[in-house]
Amino acid sequence: MGKYIFTITAFFQIFVFAITCYYLALGLIGLFRKKENKNYEPKNKFALLIAAHNEEVVIGSLIESMLKLDYPKEMYDVFVIADNCTDDTAKISKGYGVNVCERFAKDKRGKGYALEWMFAKLFAMEKQYDAIAIFDADNLVHKDFLKEINSKMQEGYKVVQGYIDSKNPDDSWIAAAYSIAFWTQNRMFQLARANIGFSNQIGGTGFAIETKTLKKLGWGATCLTEDLEFSCKLVLNGEKVGWAHDAIIYDEKPLKLKQSWTQRKRWMQGFTDVASRYFFKLVKKSIMERKFYMFDCALYVLQPFVTLLLGISAVLTLIQANTSGVNIFIINYLFSDVGFKTFAVIQFLITPLILTIDKKITKPFLVMMVLYSSNVFVVPYLTANMDNWIIAWVSGLAYNLAFLILTGILLGKKELILFFRFWLYALYTLTWIPITIQGILNKNNKEWSHTKHVRKIEICDV
Repeated sequence: MGKYIFTITAFFQIFVFAITCYYLALGLIGLFRKKENKNYEPKNKFALLIAAHNEEVVIGSLIESMLKLDYPKEMYDVFVIADNCTDDTAKISKGYGVNVCERFAKDKRGKGYALEWMFAKLFAMEKQYDAIAIFDADNLVHKDFLKEINSKMQEGYKVVQGYIDSKNPDDSWIAAAYSIAFWTQNRMFQLARANIGFSNQIGGTGFAIETKTLKKLGWGATCLTEDLEFSCKLVLNGEKVGWAHDAIIYDEKPLKLKQSWTQRKRWMQGFTDVASRYFFKLVKKSIMERKFYMFDCALYVLQPFVTLLLGISAVLTLIQANTSGVNIFIINYLFSDVGFKTFAVIQFLITPLILTIDKKITKPFLVMMVLYSSNVFVVPYLTANMDNWIIAWVSGLAYNLAFLILTGILLGKKELILFFRFWLYALYTLTWIPITIQGILNKNNKEWSHTKHVRKIEICDV
């Protein structure tokens, strides 16, 4: 029996490890940027759409940032979709002189439905636009956003995603964790795929679609992750989503774990829904047309299931490491002790390295993180001859606390807080496992939930 358990778990663990290596290899490609030949000639006329539901606190700041874009004013217009609003969102928006379209449809709630309704209105207007850019109401837009998107679209891309930055990374540990995750994804996922010619993914906000392509394919994306659904539709039709690394929008991140949990559960519900409808179509098309970027997109929609597999792999590893005679295969068996620990250090350091490259953290902080990563070698060495596991555990904790205190002494209070939040980022990552399980189980519950925003931040603040 033990032999069968070992063989089955070996296949499983190696399969999960292969997926991990695939994403890590791609992520490393994101450490570099290819040189771009940009064309800043203002060619495209844009309609900028803001999907807003009860956003009176933040809508004004976004409109103000849009009115200051470094792009000819006659070549873009702002449209606010006041979707089922019961506050002053529409009134405030009208005060800025932009176009405001009020929509009331209680039976079709959600951003996807609101956008589909607005697209129909735009198509019927006398004035037509070359492209339509989509934003969430809590965003702020960098002055160069349209200039960069326009340049990328002139390379032939029908859809272009911009860089989703954070406007409130210091507000709470959850906001910091979100920010770290998005900053990392911008390079390890988005820029990496742009570097090798794969399709990027629409990120829900800060993207632009060529009007002709939208008319041809139709929107039709009304699930909980309308961005992912439309990305899959594009790829199935042979298109690729472009990536504009310098087209920056600032997105507001949740402040509390409860808000974050609800939002991420909705994402996982949407992912599972889209995976059930598009995964096999993408795989089949990738094989028939021999286009690997389509297969890469198919892998991406499986994110909830990959997260679940990683969780199961971790549990199996913990069981084998803390028991005897279970006969579970763990991936450590493929490496020497030093080799596996080195692999773990590389995985750990890639995030602070990316944040240093994009100037989100300082070089001294990166040095501290490099020194801290030595704990995978030092702590086992110090505790190797300790028979009492409590003393060994306390020794490991003391080593970690020593680095925390040292960071505060050498780098100051701000870096001390950031170091502690990097620890909490690990907790944030672990919460994806129960959230994913909830999302998979509640795949068919498509009730949209609104994230309330309570803080006003101006473009000058970021």
